[in-house]
Amino acid sequence: MEKPMLDLVTIPCLKDNYAYLIRDPETGQTAVVDVPDAIPVIETLQDKGWKLGMILLTHHHDDHVQGVARLVEATGAMVLGARADSARLPRLDRALVEGDRVTVGGEEGVVLDVSGHTVGHIAFHFPASNLAFTADSLMAGGCGRLFEGSPATMWASLQKLAALPDDTLICSGHEYTASNLRFAAVVDPDNAALQARIASTARARAMAEPTVPSLLSLEKATNPFLRAPLLKAALGMAKSSDAEAFAEIRARKDKF
Repeated sequence: MEKPMLDLVTIPCLKDNYAYLIRDPETGQTAVVDVPDAIPVIETLQDKGWKLGMILLTHHHDDHVQGVARLVEATGAMVLGARADSARLPRLDRALVEGDRVTVGGEEGVVLDVSGHTVGHIAFHFPASNLAFTADSLMAGGCGRLFEGSPATMWASLQKLAALPDDTLICSGHEYTASNLRFAAVVDPDNAALQARIASTARARAMAEPTVPSLLSLEKATNPFLRAPLLKAALGMAKSSDAEAFAEIRARKDKF
């Protein structure tokens, strides 16, 4: 009998952040990815009768970690995050590097280094459940601003994520989809899939529904940062490298 996939719960936090609960339905073991605010996470756990065992952190920005201390106090959960970012994260019970494994019940997730938004940003890929927790690296319709990493670093990180199976659900950290797609339409105006996504996003937001997670196949079809090689001619950069085209798109988004 095929093992059940992890349960996934998307939890809105703060103004436009998300935390994600994942749970193995066979063992009941439960983890959360990022804690912008402890209260909605605690309330969701209580409503479902779940016990939290692990907190997985993607990067050090306050809007992803500021609820950790309160959540640890309430649940006693272990905290895992990047070794490279350990000086800026809450106290870690386990420091992670690329290639490390984290286990939730019977499912194993793989740690990916996706630096660029910050140095030391990591993602968690759970292949059996087709889940990738990318926070502010690959985002719905966009990517994170490059606060610390270079365009080349971020492009390499995005390529790493783009190489995952197309049916992977990209669980990103913010409800930025509508604004990201408005920019995408400027640099990729003839993309029919993008226009369809803009319409579906507007419908979802009109009903206050999250637009994340999103399928990687949809990101590859509509996200201009993943489509940089295909947009070089439109950017007037036909002879430039893929990374240079990505850098130009990121620079334009920064000014948008």
